Amino acid sequence: MNLRSVDLNLLVVLDALLGERHVTKASERIGLSQPAMSNALSRLRGMFGDDLLVRTATGMTPTPRANELVEPLRQVLRQVERVLESDAAFDPVTSNRTFNIRMSDILACLWLPPLMARQVENSKVAFNVVHLPPAHTIDALDRDEIDLAISTGLDHSSSIRSLKLLSDRMVCVMRKKHPIGGRRFSFDTFMAQQHMNVSMSPLDQRFADEALAKLGKRRNTVLNVPHWLLAPYILKKTDLLAIMPGHLATVLMDDDLQMRDVPFDSAPFDWMLYWHRRNDRSNANTWLRNEFSAVVESNH
Repeated sequence: MNLRSVDLNLLVVLDALLGERHVTKASERIGLSQPAMSNALSRLRGMFGDDLLVRTATGMTPTPRANELVEPLRQVLRQVERVLESDAAFDPVTSNRTFNIRMSDILACLWLPPLMARQVENSKVAFNVVHLPPAHTIDALDRDEIDLAISTGLDHSSSIRSLKLLSDRMVCVMRKKHPIGGRRFSFDTFMAQQHMNVSMSPLDQRFADEALAKLGKRRNTVLNVPHWLLAPYILKKTDLLAIMPGHLATVLMDDDLQMRDVPFDSAPFDWMLYWHRRNDRSNANTWLRNEFSAVVESNH
């Protein structure tokens, strides 16, 4: 295919279509009329020699070829945006840059409110938050799909930089009227209870279950969920126990919950900021890293 014969604007159209899987919604997303979007889809089908999107009973469904295009297309468009935007002249007030940040709901709960409060009223900078498993997080940094990641204990190569943001420890949370709430919180008492577990990946087992496994013990886990912010609503209505990072527990505490030290050795850990070394001297990325550092410093 001769690149000179390709209308690169069609790639923006394709990205919108694959994201929305709906012609009208895609047209609204990029500001094209619906007839123009339909015409662009027809041209894209001719360019790729594939239907790309087909109508089904449940809506528009991408073909296998279209699914293959999703990731490389996003990378190409992201690189084009980088070329067109001067990093040297980055100004958070005037820049239209959208930063892609990996963080869990724990960290979003802790740091997104003060991060957004720091932004000036007329700022055009935007933030897109995604939650990826640890292994996918490093891949996303390598592929330049995300600007920053905030996590803990990620295994990475020398191409990934890291900066300590905050030290934390695991604590146990339960409702205040729990039957064991007023008793001495011994290891045997802890192990005799039913537990809820929050995990999105095997890394989430390190601070509780792996520590207990070394003692030859295993919690009676009757509920496993992938999101931390579910925990307080479940704990208030049940006699379940949950282990969670102390800083999150402090934010979630109210008159119906109580926090106790875990009755076994659990190593403290650090929340870390990760970025790719290609962005070491990027003004935009440096600004974003400084924003998070300032948010954490002023709120802990």
